[in-house]
Amino acid sequence: MKRTVYIGMTADIMHPGLVNVIEHGSKYGDVIVGLLTDKAIAEYKRLPYLNFEQRKAVINGMKGVTQVVAQEEWDYTPNLRKYRPDFMVHGDDWIMGSQRKYRDLAFEAMKEIGGEIIEIPYTRGINSTRLNENMKEIGTTPQIRLQSLRRMVQSKPIVRVLESHSGLTGLIAENTCIKRDGRRVEYDAMWSSSLTDSTSKGKPDIEAVDITTRMHSLTDMLECTTKPIIFDGDTGGKIEHFEFTVRTLERNGISAVIIEDKVGLKKNSLFGTAVPQTQDSIEQFCNKIKVGKRAQITDDFMIIARVESLILGKSVDDALERALAYCKAGADGIMIHSKEKSGDDIAEFCRRFRQLDDQTPLVLVPSTFNHISESEFIEMGVNVVIYANHMLRASYPAMQHVARQILEDGNSLKASEQCMSIKEILELIPGTK
Repeated sequence: MKRTVYIGMTADIMHPGLVNVIEHGSKYGDVIVGLLTDKAIAEYKRLPYLNFEQRKAVINGMKGVTQVVAQEEWDYTPNLRKYRPDFMVHGDDWIMGSQRKYRDLAFEAMKEIGGEIIEIPYTRGINSTRLNENMKEIGTTPQIRLQSLRRMVQSKPIVRVLESHSGLTGLIAENTCIKRDGRRVEYDAMWSSSLTDSTSKGKPDIEAVDITTRMHSLTDMLECTTKPIIFDGDTGGKIEHFEFTVRTLERNGISAVIIEDKVGLKKNSLFGTAVPQTQDSIEQFCNKIKVGKRAQITDDFMIIARVESLILGKSVDDALERALAYCKAGADGIMIHSKEKSGDDIAEFCRRFRQLDDQTPLVLVPSTFNHISESEFIEMGVNVVIYANHMLRASYPAMQHVARQILEDGNSLKASEQCMSIKEILELIPGTK
């Protein structure tokens, strides 16, 4: 009986290093490739460009590969114990760094089943980070961007979304990342907020800025970024107009629109009952959702219903009734909002909603209950968290401070200490050099 060889890989961007490890493994027997799922990859890195089935098709077509199986996590041992290969082949790049713990576990598992691990020199000159940067330089297409939000919701424990109202803030959302516990942590998408878009234009947040004007800001972001965008659609406007909004956003590659179940002149939700705000009827809002769903062309675009019951002082029971009705009408997600700082009402809603519906994505904007951590939101069953206005709120005080400093000093010496250098600004924008 021919021996078997196990090789784990992501195989999102094909390069000589992958070919080399497969060729080497095939010398020892039939190669089983453990292909990491989208969810497994997204927990540690960005969402792969190609989905699992696309990557599987590519690997299946490679010479030397006998079988491709799903690897559900970075830890190789579940598959090693399941398939019991005679050999495992891996590049020696896992000796150091965050992968070392998985190396140790793999050695234990292979010893347990009587197999052997063969480490080969990592192919020099291949840098996946640089390859990813090159892909960003190439850019994206409306279709690819449009599809990516649904994939993220399905693959990531939680999708982080940062407010963006310009090309510059879009670049911040696109490029800001850190390492936390060996994992890459970054923003997954951008939120086009009606509040920050209108405020940056010196206009009140009352839907005074129409969809045509807001498309200018969206275009600025679309031209210099690749990540998905969620559009703040306020009330969605008149039902007759909403279908055209959906078509415009979908055509331009926007991934989702969130509309709130209120009628009349738009007032910011965080005013709560301090200003007159009228909630739409369940029947009327369901009709608006249905009109929007009929208008879209692809299955990828998402219409997310924002429930305002808690904002308007109504009960969790009312919010649940509405949320379930909106899901039945075709909503692709539910956003629940509250101005209560404790977040207790939000936690209760999420718990009870998940008891009745464990599939529909839940979206939160924790502007007031901002002490609750992302890990706690995950435990609640939340899929998407939107940091909805922080880029604008951070920029205004900084700009105001610099403007005052110049007036007080009669020169810009001290003010310049608070500013980026011109060189840094020039290097920030792609294509400046």
